[in-house]
Amino acid sequence: MSEHDNHLDLKAIEAKLADNTWTHLPETKLSKYIEYLIEKIGRAVSYIWILLVVLVVGNALMRYFFSVNFIALEELQWHLYAIGFMVGLSYCLIHDGHVRVDALVEHRNLRTRAWIEIIGLSLLLLPFCAIVIEYAIPFVTRAYRLNEVSSAPGGLPMRWLIKSTILFAFGLLSLAALSRWLRCFALIRQPKSDHEQ
Repeated sequence: MSEHDNHLDLKAIEAKLADNTWTHLPETKLSKYIEYLIEKIGRAVSYIWILLVVLVVGNALMRYFFSVNFIALEELQWHLYAIGFMVGLSYCLIHDGHVRVDALVEHRNLRTRAWIEIIGLSLLLLPFCAIVIEYAIPFVTRAYRLNEVSSAPGGLPMRWLIKSTILFAFGLLSLAALSRWLRCFALIRQPKSDHEQ
């Protein structure tokens, strides 16, 4: 047995394990535009992670080597993490990178899976986004009206700015869900192929 025979082909294994079901969904004009917008925003916001790593390392070095601690920089770490995570939700959805529990539907045909996806989006994700946005609006406006600042001495001002990220992020997540909904609906409207009949 040669050394080459013992080598695992990881790409082949990943390809077999990957669920590329949703790459077969047809696009609509609106879904294409929404996903283009989310792609651009997601890629731009992804640089936050580099800035966050630099900030964390810098803060740690200042604290351990110089005994200097800046509350504002620590709060900025939390804010950058919140922005990256929340805006990343919509990017994750359009790339189908989120965790799924497909035990009930993994052996179903694409049309059935599209129906289940539409039901899940309509009854779970979109209403959840609407509730979060509804409750976030007074949360953000109150912070803006009061010109809320950090309660910690030396903390960041304009707390409404980070709180408004909730509205932005869940607005984007709603758009991503709408795009997926439109793509699933476009698939359902297509005539059934021979293997589905």
